[in-house]
Amino acid sequence: MIFLMDMQMMLLDMIYFILRNSVRVVLRPRTKPIDGELVLITGAGGGLGRLFAQEFCKQGAEVVLWDVNSSANEQTAKLVRELGGQAHTYSVDVTNRDDVYQNADKVRRDLGRDVSILVNNAGVVAGKRMLECPDELLERTLKVNCHALFWTVKAFLPQMKAQDHGHIVTIASVLGLFSTACVEDYCASKFAAVGFHESLAHELLAEQVEGVKTTLVCPYIVDTGMFEGCKIRTEVELFLAPLDPQYCVEQAMNAILIDQPLVCIPRLTYLPVLFRALLPWESNVIAYRFMGSDKCMYPFIDSMKPKLESAPTIEVA
Repeated sequence: MIFLMDMQMMLLDMIYFILRNSVRVVLRPRTKPIDGELVLITGAGGGLGRLFAQEFCKQGAEVVLWDVNSSANEQTAKLVRELGGQAHTYSVDVTNRDDVYQNADKVRRDLGRDVSILVNNAGVVAGKRMLECPDELLERTLKVNCHALFWTVKAFLPQMKAQDHGHIVTIASVLGLFSTACVEDYCASKFAAVGFHESLAHELLAEQVEGVKTTLVCPYIVDTGMFEGCKIRTEVELFLAPLDPQYCVEQAMNAILIDQPLVCIPRLTYLPVLFRALLPWESNVIAYRFMGSDKCMYPFIDSMKPKLESAPTIEVA
């Protein structure tokens, strides 16, 4: 009897949340204020990281900028300060857990308070076919895109839980929800990032830590140069062109400010996720071929060859 009653309550709750989120598509929920919050952004010297820093600044937040590239990081800080915001820069290699932990402590000592919003944004891609790619590049992708999430969350989540206040944001990718050819390192790392984030979200809910929110951001290819040359079928690209970075960040910010657990950008990319779950493997392969998605990374791989010859690793955040 108790089992049947619990099942009934579960179904009613499911219907409620389906209806609530359907209404949210039309009627935008009220956004939460984040003025005065301390926001830490990894990969802050790159395209999306720099825009996130500026957008959080516009909302009145104070930003802590982490990047392995000090000069790019300082340029981001300069742009934030020109907007009237406060920015603090740290040169951090997020693949090195000791470096992450030491700088997390340094942030607390320097600023005298805890980070309340963590944006895990740093990301890399090897840019070579797997069998032609040096093991070091493959490992670096996994370290930056996946392992670093563990170190940063372990560094800042305890204080968030203690205060029952905070927000963990993971910038993943639609390639963490469905995959394509020739970017095995990136897809594997982003699938891992999605799994990490969802497991963490479930853990917080199971522990009833209601004050710490989570948002998983899964954008389509963003026009930052990270996947320069990637090309799908021309007719399909009219509906699914590479995202403008500013648009991508604005959509992500909208989701963060309403505590939305998951956002795919654009909304059209929810469909491949649904098809992947419901259709046979062969049906998805046919759809990929029709769209030109099966070989979309070929020109990207070709364009990366001269860059990789002059630089052993390519990092974009």
